[in-house]
Amino acid sequence: MTDSSRVSELTPRIGQPTNHSATNSARLATRLAFFTAGFCLACCAPLFPFFKESVDVDKTQFGLLLLCLGFGSIVAMPITGVLAARSGARPLILLGGYGLIAMLPLLALSQTPIALGAALFVFGASLGTIDVAMNVHGAEIEAIENRSLMSNFHAQFSIGGFFGAGLVTLLLSLSIPVLACAIVGATVALASMLLARSGFLEVSGKDPEPIVVPRGVVLLLAILAAITFLIEGALLDWGALLIIDLELTEPESAGVGYILFSIAMVLARLTGDRIVERFGEYLVLLVGGSIAVLGIASILLSTNSVVAMLGFVLIGLGAANVVPILFSAAGRQNLMPPGIAIASVTTTGYAGILMGPALIGFISGASTLATAFWILALLMVSVPIFARLVAKV
Repeated sequence: MTDSSRVSELTPRIGQPTNHSATNSARLATRLAFFTAGFCLACCAPLFPFFKESVDVDKTQFGLLLLCLGFGSIVAMPITGVLAARSGARPLILLGGYGLIAMLPLLALSQTPIALGAALFVFGASLGTIDVAMNVHGAEIEAIENRSLMSNFHAQFSIGGFFGAGLVTLLLSLSIPVLACAIVGATVALASMLLARSGFLEVSGKDPEPIVVPRGVVLLLAILAAITFLIEGALLDWGALLIIDLELTEPESAGVGYILFSIAMVLARLTGDRIVERFGEYLVLLVGGSIAVLGIASILLSTNSVVAMLGFVLIGLGAANVVPILFSAAGRQNLMPPGIAIASVTTTGYAGILMGPALIGFISGASTLATAFWILALLMVSVPIFARLVAKV
């Protein structure tokens, strides 16, 4: 029996009742995969200053080294999409997860720029591999259960991020050596992957095809994902500076906005699947995209910090379930194999995160940072504009 035929047998016809208990283990395994990916990535955040010190480079050189992480992800993602279409998501989730676990201590052991760059590239490739594969697996679970699950899966990534950053920060505050911090983080991630290992489904979507450029509705999904990821990255890299430039807060408290954004996004994603099932993807995209635009406008037009902070919350609430819906649509469209379509959406999204900060910097240099964020608001308007088209996929 082929993987594709197994999917056909497992996937219910629209309107037929589904046995959700049959995929309990697969659902839990997918959540653990998302948690592991977010956890491992966040473990690195508090350690980056120590990595920089260990290889003795300046900020510009370290910034170039960090690009290796992004390039590794972008190289791995389309390849993962093809392999997932051929052999299923399970082996690729395991490959990416174990790769992240192995590279955490190696990052801490790197003593030269070349060694650190190579380790970051492999870490990024592992992240890109598990990112695409777990989204493919999540789309497969959605198809089998015939209900929305992707928002909750993505929430686990954010929750893993909170735990990863919090754990390593706590260990560092206790004067635990950097290598030991990385080993503890890798151990927690390994426990998560071992717990998930037996639950993954050994199924795949459709017959494989070569790496291709996204086309048709997949191209639209990729563009909308890039815009949404771009806004998330812009808030991370430029949000604090924006409200400082607008004289809405002191530098010491400027980071509160992104914290509120992150909390709002996690809460919205934890409840997102029920919201999508109740109101449908069209209304969630229409209202969510509009709320995110309103949030950006609230920051830019506000005259006090309370309204500005509310703007960060609105962006988090509005944008939270846009990307999960886009991944779900990529997984069920029939124009391209789901694995390759999800890889296209993911790769384009990451490209938006990588190029976004530089683009915003260029615009703000030629004009103002506020102007750059107004442009982001205009781009986000495309989500409610194309909401109906996405929901029809």
